[in-house]
Amino acid sequence: MADIYISARAGAPLCDYLESIGYKLINISGSAVYDAVSDHPDIYMCAGRPGSGEIIFGDEKKLGRDYPENIIYNAVILDRYLIHNLRYTDEEVLKYAEANGLITINVKQGYTRCSCVVVDGNSVITADRGIAEALSRYPDIDILTVDSGGVLLPGHDEGFLGGASGRVGSEIVFNGDLSKHPDFDRICGFIRTRGLEVRYFREYPLDDIGSIIEGR
Repeated sequence: MADIYISARAGAPLCDYLESIGYKLINISGSAVYDAVSDHPDIYMCAGRPGSGEIIFGDEKKLGRDYPENIIYNAVILDRYLIHNLRYTDEEVLKYAEANGLITINVKQGYTRCSCVVVDGNSVITADRGIAEALSRYPDIDILTVDSGGVLLPGHDEGFLGGASGRVGSEIVFNGDLSKHPDFDRICGFIRTRGLEVRYFREYPLDDIGSIIEGR
């Protein structure tokens, strides 16, 4: 049985679905960072290359309460790239990148993983224009740039679409009702043209829970 690392705030329909298809859910919580993100998996770990099931588990003692000390593991890893604000990336994430021959891409947004739906090893959806511009310089990365908004995050004006999603097997799964997002059709089309399906839950609004991270 594979593991899913997930916030304790994740919607019950999402959790029930993941368990019904055979995953063991591991709820994340901690006290090293401020409350709104203290249960977000992508604060405490960094997912390795898509589909690998590899995870770089962080050391909570290294985290500071606030930005940017709380984003040291919040990087995006693709097949050939590590994407993050490299000024703050933890050394273990950098070691993983070096060991796997990854090219590093520096972006201003430290909440990089939160800001990106990682569809596959070379496909990303983001509402962050700075990330989209940086990735556009690499022709082998496919980018869908969408409008921001439509995602909740308690304590903030809005959350991130990447933080409300994750790849689980052959699906991109969203925590809440993706159909209410202004770019719903474009998001679904982008994902499906990559041979993946879309799963979402109409019972409740999209909610940023710090990514859904699948492990081995």
